[in-house]
Amino acid sequence: MTRPFLDIKGIRKTFGPVVAVEDVTLEVAKGEFLTFLGPSGSGKSTTLYAIAGFQPPTSGEVLLDGRSLLAVPSHKRNIGMVFQRYTLFPHLSVAENVAFPLRVRRRKDAEIDAKVARMLALVRLDGMGGRMPGQLSGGQQQRVALARALAYDPPVLLMDEPLSALDKKLREKIQLEIRRIHKETGVTILYVTHDQEEALRLSDRIAVFNRGRIEQTGTGRDLYENPATGFVAGFIGSSNFLPAEMERGEGDAAAVRLPDGTRLTGVRMHQRLGAGESCALMVRPERLRLETASTGGVPVRIDDVTYLGDSLHFLVQAPWRQQIGVRMPIASGIDAGLTSGTEARLVWPASAGHLFAGAS
Repeated sequence: MTRPFLDIKGIRKTFGPVVAVEDVTLEVAKGEFLTFLGPSGSGKSTTLYAIAGFQPPTSGEVLLDGRSLLAVPSHKRNIGMVFQRYTLFPHLSVAENVAFPLRVRRRKDAEIDAKVARMLALVRLDGMGGRMPGQLSGGQQQRVALARALAYDPPVLLMDEPLSALDKKLREKIQLEIRRIHKETGVTILYVTHDQEEALRLSDRIAVFNRGRIEQTGTGRDLYENPATGFVAGFIGSSNFLPAEMERGEGDAAAVRLPDGTRLTGVRMHQRLGAGESCALMVRPERLRLETASTGGVPVRIDDVTYLGDSLHFLVQAPWRQQIGVRMPIASGIDAGLTSGTEARLVWPASAGHLFAGAS
């Protein structure tokens, strides 16, 4: 069995009576891009800081290439770190900022100059080494911070919400740069964000945090198409949760009844449920379809229609007075009768539904 490059075992972190992280366990392969995704306060940054050595865990273990890091001071772990704030030295030039970790490690001047030139080329800031941080845009400053973190060839690069201070367009541009740099360097990256789209764009795998624990780990597609819990289903992508009552289960499939009496069969169950138990049926907006000629599905009234270029977004009201979001691609040929105030039938394939315990 191949030993994991970075092995996080049962990390727990408490601050007095508050448990910030509970039993976080992960194995990270060399060269992998793994993102910690979750809402504020879910424990993702605390876990990252435990790996960096900034906040020693209350219990648990962190192994890098088979060696424990817990007794190693943070400044000797040789781990790169990029923060939300650029933390550049304002009195040093761009080149001097990138060179700083190399000078601390007493590298030779010729080696430093060559490395700085390579790092600035890597982040596409060639010819800007003489500028001061205050002369750069926010995106350029973050690139300098990235170049500095990579300059001494760390085995692991930790990134804590590094793009959250940038506007959307610039953030997406830098995301592409980070993907390119990861491919070119092969460095192992642990990345923290609360932005699900950012996580999906960047990651090989994503660990979804909630209340100090990891709810599920997998590729973006795994998490989107096969969420293990209601929290993951609601946090990754857009979701509709319809109230339902369990009728019966056969293996991993269930038959359920919606509040208006509509019966559905072949619905995927993610937790064991008993007959008569309240549950929540999750269906993605893009898996739903509105039809005026159908006699199946759920009768709904269209409350609102929004044009989104490649698709139309509908808000429809179910008989039990719940608003449901529907997104239909224009290329699929949308019924011309689907306008605000009209009646229609809401249909979807049984495989599109995911059933979770608890009322919606």
